Amino acid sequence: MKPKYRNLPALILALSILNLIIYLITTGFFAYGIFRDELYYLACAIRLDLGYVDHPPLSIYILAVWKWLFGDTLLAIRLVPAIVSSMTLFMLGIFTRRLGGGRAAIIISMLAYMLTPIFLGMNTIFSMNTFDFLFWITSAYLLLRIVQEENKKLWIWLGVVIGLGLLNKTSMLWLASGVFLAIVFTPLRKDLKTKYPYIAALIALIIFLPFIIWNITHDFAHLEFMRNAASRKYGGLTPISFIMDQLLILNPLAIFIWLPGIYFFFFNEEGKKFKAVMFIWLATFLILLINGHNKGEYIAAAYQILFASGAVMIEIWSKSKSWFKYAIVIPVVLAGLLISPFARPTLTLEQFLKYQRALGLEPPSNEGQELNGGIPQFYADMHGWEEMAKTVSKVYQSLPGEEQKATLVYCSNYGKAGAIEYYSKKYPLPKVICPHNSYWYWWPEQKNNTTLIIIGGEIEEHLHSLKTVEAVGFHKTKNAMPYENNLNLFIGRGLIRSLDEVRSSDKLFI
Repeated sequence: MKPKYRNLPALILALSILNLIIYLITTGFFAYGIFRDELYYLACAIRLDLGYVDHPPLSIYILAVWKWLFGDTLLAIRLVPAIVSSMTLFMLGIFTRRLGGGRAAIIISMLAYMLTPIFLGMNTIFSMNTFDFLFWITSAYLLLRIVQEENKKLWIWLGVVIGLGLLNKTSMLWLASGVFLAIVFTPLRKDLKTKYPYIAALIALIIFLPFIIWNITHDFAHLEFMRNAASRKYGGLTPISFIMDQLLILNPLAIFIWLPGIYFFFFNEEGKKFKAVMFIWLATFLILLINGHNKGEYIAAAYQILFASGAVMIEIWSKSKSWFKYAIVIPVVLAGLLISPFARPTLTLEQFLKYQRALGLEPPSNEGQELNGGIPQFYADMHGWEEMAKTVSKVYQSLPGEEQKATLVYCSNYGKAGAIEYYSKKYPLPKVICPHNSYWYWWPEQKNNTTLIIIGGEIEEHLHSLKTVEAVGFHKTKNAMPYENNLNLFIGRGLIRSLDEVRSSDKLFI
């Protein structure tokens, strides 16, 4: 290693540790509460399977092991994204270095990407998205090494990483498409004359096979979920909204970093040698754009490539004008800091709302839902779950002892169901039934259940399935989403339809 680059690994490690420290500080002081999806993932973690309706199983197995070792408190489960996001940034740093970046390029790529709203937000909570960032940049790094070193055996490692990425999230197929295009349209074609790309594809397929088997044995539930999400939840999205979303979630000023990244691969003499890696971003962009109903966040992991190449390009341009890199990176970092409270809790909720009003901003809803008092949906979904469980527990305990044994609580979505299960360690609560996503498969066999506690809805609609329904409680909390707040609680008795019939009619894969 050249003397001037000797300390670069230490710099990359230091910036990765900085991310970890910032994460732990913000989580320790400003975490609002457990997130809706985290409740669902914890429910998945006690029902290990080869797959789930809305995602493959890898992240759930990791969560199950982590939960067994460290428990399922908020801090315990949030340690996972803290560690994994720091590993991602470390890989981004060494990827930048592999592209030819020096100290300035590494600082620009890592710091700028660390402060993008999408990276801050997706790594705030435990989800498969945290691992997705890591698998994408690791795959890009391995592909870059294949181009640079012509080491055919690295294809095997790329196959392993892509396979694990697929077992974490099926969007890794877009990355695989980019690798395929890179082979077809760059000098990597010569590797097709060797066995290694084919071995890599076979390894990835074998690793991903459990989720394929699960779908075959479950009527391709994941495909049904994706169709429903595209037609209902994301039906209003357009190619224009997809492009505009990218500008917002990456920090609008960051365009001055990632746009030079495209220039680097197409016009810089050194960068053109590594164009194969660019196809990962390009293929993903074209697939999502042509599809027409996708959120900008779906391509976020691919932008790590452009942040790295853009930082290298800025460093090259700055050799004759040293002020140039500062003129670019300082506004980007300041804008990232300014936006950060909207992506990760870095203020108390009251302080955040004041800050939001001071900037004159109105938060969008992630899924077109009505908001509560200007609280973004991402933050609202971190509130009210324990209060809901506590209210249901009071209703449950009001029932006679014998009736409690025959009681279930009906939850319309996995957030409610996950909350009831999560807080059952703290409050007396019945078992849940829920038709939403994987809970539909976890529906218990009907035994002697005669009574349902129902959260929300109207008496008239519940009387289609029950002989008698009475309102017995009311759930009201602060800061939750409106559709999870101000809900009547009902006790229903005497099933007109069997629970299996209710399960069949209420099925909700979305």
